[in-house]
Amino acid sequence: MALFDFLKRKETAEVDVEPALSPRGASREALADKTESTLKKAGDFDRWWKPFGTISSLLIFIGVLWGVSYNVWAWLDRPVEQIVIIGTAQHLDRKALAEDIGTGLKHGLLSADIVVIRELVSEHPWVRVAAIKRDWPNRLVINIEEEVPVARWGERGLLNHQGDIFWPELKDEYLSLPRLSGPAPETERVMAQFHDLSQMLRQVGLNVVSLNLEARGAWTFELDNQIKVTVGREAINERLRRFLDLYQLRLSKQVDEIEAIDIRYTHGVAVKWREKPEDENAG
Repeated sequence: MALFDFLKRKETAEVDVEPALSPRGASREALADKTESTLKKAGDFDRWWKPFGTISSLLIFIGVLWGVSYNVWAWLDRPVEQIVIIGTAQHLDRKALAEDIGTGLKHGLLSADIVVIRELVSEHPWVRVAAIKRDWPNRLVINIEEEVPVARWGERGLLNHQGDIFWPELKDEYLSLPRLSGPAPETERVMAQFHDLSQMLRQVGLNVVSLNLEARGAWTFELDNQIKVTVGREAINERLRRFLDLYQLRLSKQVDEIEAIDIRYTHGVAVKWREKPEDENAG
């Protein structure tokens, strides 16, 4: 009987144990869930905080860099106190050009617009090419290449070796240059014809002082002995060679009596003689 009571109590105890353990297991699971939730929240916080921290650090770095850059820029961007013009210049007024540049200069050395300054310098009629450079701390150096006139163009312009027209203030010293004229788009053609014509006539001691290309394409020129020659627009070289042959054979001996020569004819030339003074006619 005692043994039966013992076994019965044991069985009852074993039955009572399981309900007691069940709440303890649920508590562990709840604790695990709570821990996992806490870690998840911590991970979410880190994911949001890290980009914010990176951006903040970047903004601080940019601010420091901007402050340093601003101070360096302010130190470099000093007012221009000297404008230096270098390069060979026979006709250009360096002082006047430097004053013009200084008048239009509104910024410091670093912030000055080099392109605008170059355009301003290039507008000067005697400047063919200009190179601009900054020379710290306060100088602007302008290297120029001056135009070289080889001929006059019409009444007011000058031509360089490339046949480009420029329009400076004409002075008496340019009057000795040969005078060329013609349609503005034909300057290179006129220059080339003048060069060939000069070489050809120089062989017989003649110099061309003016050359004109008419709108319809006809050429005329004047020699240094004041004889005017009409060439026309066809067979230019053939007509010129015939003129040179005739000039050497006969016309060179009568230069003072000739006013103009027309060489447009196929087998000869027409000569216009100067009018003789009345006293010579009377004699």
